[in-house]
Amino acid sequence: MPQDADVHHEQPREGVVAKPDALPEWGGETRTDRLARLLRKARALADAPGVYLMKDHKGVVLYVGKASRLPDRVSSYFVPSADLGPKKAPMLDLVHDFEHLECEGEWEALLTEARLIKDIRPRFNARLTDDKTFPYLVVTMREDFPRVMITRDLTDPLVKGARVFGPFTSPGSLREAMTLLQRVFKFRTCSLDIVEGDPKNRYFRPCILHSIGQCTAPCADKIAREPYFLDAQRFVKFIESKRSVMLREMRAEMDSAAAAMEYEKAAALRDQIRAVERLDERAKGGTRPGRDGDTSWQPEAEMALVEPRKALESLRKTLALDAPIRCIEAIDIAHLQGGETVGSKVCFVDGRPLKNEYRRYRIKAAGVNDAASPSINDDYASIREVVGRRYREAGEGHELYPDVIVIDGGLGQLHAAMEALALMDAKPPMVISLAKKEEIIYVQQRAEPIRLGRENLGLRLVQAIRDEAHRFAQHYHHVLRRKKTLEED
Repeated sequence: MPQDADVHHEQPREGVVAKPDALPEWGGETRTDRLARLLRKARALADAPGVYLMKDHKGVVLYVGKASRLPDRVSSYFVPSADLGPKKAPMLDLVHDFEHLECEGEWEALLTEARLIKDIRPRFNARLTDDKTFPYLVVTMREDFPRVMITRDLTDPLVKGARVFGPFTSPGSLREAMTLLQRVFKFRTCSLDIVEGDPKNRYFRPCILHSIGQCTAPCADKIAREPYFLDAQRFVKFIESKRSVMLREMRAEMDSAAAAMEYEKAAALRDQIRAVERLDERAKGGTRPGRDGDTSWQPEAEMALVEPRKALESLRKTLALDAPIRCIEAIDIAHLQGGETVGSKVCFVDGRPLKNEYRRYRIKAAGVNDAASPSINDDYASIREVVGRRYREAGEGHELYPDVIVIDGGLGQLHAAMEALALMDAKPPMVISLAKKEEIIYVQQRAEPIRLGRENLGLRLVQAIRDEAHRFAQHYHHVLRRKKTLEED
């Protein structure tokens, strides 16, 4: 591990429930009786998120785990039908007792689990001894505008002088927790090298995370270095301490700012405090991930997916992407026998539609809207035009591309999009197309398409976004057709 990395170690938080005064002597009860005793204790736990520590008869911690609901997770180890797999099953022969720590939310349970495993290194969490196996959370404090990133590579130059937390056992849970906390502290997760005072920042268009209030956009000079750096420090402090301690300090800072008549700073702290207080509500899906009161998240276009996070993770694995997928845009073309050809672009963030970023395009390419002499390549020309118009700024380096661009159609449509993108200096991270009926995914620079089962969550996500782009394009097309008909009458 690099010596320059400031890897954080913290003692377990106070609040671990003490074990009972008297436990049966080891060997004094049958295995069945021991597991039944532990099952009764587990079912009596408070219905709350937390961390649990499995111990042997000498009090040595064998395993540390996290739970969104302690009684459900812990009791699952001790029911007669439990199947823990070959690696954890032997643990049941050794567990004599367990302790637990209630947390203020699943995000805190995730961070606490990582700290305890790092400090204790339990026997049945042994895989974490391999630092390359599990991800770390890194805050690059040496940059003008620190970024927050998840990495498995501690030799990365960005890790030098950074605050490093982990390792974490669940990459998916870590990404979900960071998404949740980004709504509060609004840190950047992009790979841009942002320097304070760079004149290019004034002309840069911030990504979609700024539009939905999840990043303060230092890339576009929307925030100065000092307030951004304070937010980054609060984020680090939040990870290191309990939420109640953090809130007390933030309230004191808000009162001081108000007393000094720094009303803008006080208001920003007030909003941040409210966001911290609502963390658990947001985690349970009670609030959509847009701005407070934001109506841009449209329920009528919601997908029939139980967990968009799982769908995004499934798609990420299918496309072999290293970074999590946050923003997906889809492009579709609609026409009727070559007439009134239109294009559409829809935007989904974290698996949900963001209608503020929907766009319509009336195709201008020569011959495309000439119903008397439609061209066989109209669809391809239309796709090239829409892709060129939509991503011109990104291609010139003035904004970021979405994580994934979806083109409605097959291999020909994908090639048409790539032809337009080939003319640009900067290239997008991933472009795919989804063919109707066959429902197979074509991927840029990949010879063979990807065939997935119809129940694959990643495929269902792409289908839902593709269908929404088609619906939006058809609606605009019908509006233009109706307008033309009325004018003719």
